[in-house]
Amino acid sequence: MQTLRAKLREAAQGQMSADPAHDLAHLDRVWGVTQAIAQREGGDLRVLLGAAYLHDLVNLPKDAPDRHKASALSADAAVPILRLLGYEADEIDGTCHAITAHSFSGGVEPQSRESMILRDADRLDALGAIGIARTFVVAGALGRPLYDPDDPFAKSRPLDDQRWSLDHWQVKLLHLSHGMLTETGREIAQNRSRVMRDFLWQLARELAREPAREPDCEIETALPEVWAP
Repeated sequence: MQTLRAKLREAAQGQMSADPAHDLAHLDRVWGVTQAIAQREGGDLRVLLGAAYLHDLVNLPKDAPDRHKASALSADAAVPILRLLGYEADEIDGTCHAITAHSFSGGVEPQSRESMILRDADRLDALGAIGIARTFVVAGALGRPLYDPDDPFAKSRPLDDQRWSLDHWQVKLLHLSHGMLTETGREIAQNRSRVMRDFLWQLARELAREPAREPDCEIETALPEVWAP
């Protein structure tokens, strides 16, 4: 497995974009979490290894109109690499399905244990301390402000994560734990989400503000668990 990992890692590195949020370190982290989940949940490690390192072969910008096609394109690009590395036909099929189904925007539902594990592992990399770092790396790459200086926590305005980076936490990231497909993934996600909520409360203190908490607040009504301690 170590030799196979090295070859997959090399193949992935040769096709990666310059996106620092989806670099080789991201693939290493996804593989690490994939192993942790599979240790408890089971799964074919060869399929998981291939999927972890090849799932971002085609990485389109977050604001690209055809972003939803990236996972399917990555699966297509993975096939010749997997063949070259000696994967059998059923292993290639399983790996490609996991890659295709991992994407939030792709809309393909995971049908195998491996695809569920990969999707959880990839989404977990958007949470916790590394998730905080990646949020703002992406914001910088897109030239997107970190938050609305007049209303950082969207207390009196609609959420708009296409304009304000911090809004993405309420729109998507702090809800990811509810969509985890494995029990292990849910446990990890809940712990990492707490790290992000702690960061938000610290940010609120530094900005001399507090996130919306009033019972009749639009955000509190729409997202009752987002700000929960």
